[in-house]
Amino acid sequence: MALATLFLQPPELLPQVIFVDEPELGLHPQAVDVLASMVKKATESTQVIMATQSPRLLDSFDYKDIIVAEKDRETGCTMLKRLDEDEVKIWLEDYSLSQIWDKNIIGGQP
Repeated sequence: MALATLFLQPPELLPQVIFVDEPELGLHPQAVDVLASMVKKATESTQVIMATQSPRLLDSFDYKDIIVAEKDRETGCTMLKRLDEDEVKIWLEDYSLSQIWDKNIIGGQP
């Protein structure tokens, strides 16, 4: 209910940026799809930044919406990277985003 209240506010009441950590926790798998549609609607008026480990939530978005966070082992810093379009498009011919994430093609693994 809290997520619905947040994401379904009128555009003029939304903050400029919304940060949410693992919003899918505790949700029924089909509710994850509903959550994704609410987030997409909210992004028409605000920037939404989510952290997730949910394959289902990941598959609800386009690869262009994904930024992968990884710890650089040499510097200890968190590195953020967008997915390489040419590389991802080849993989997406045969696999879903979550499958190439599971295969550690796009990174983001512990």
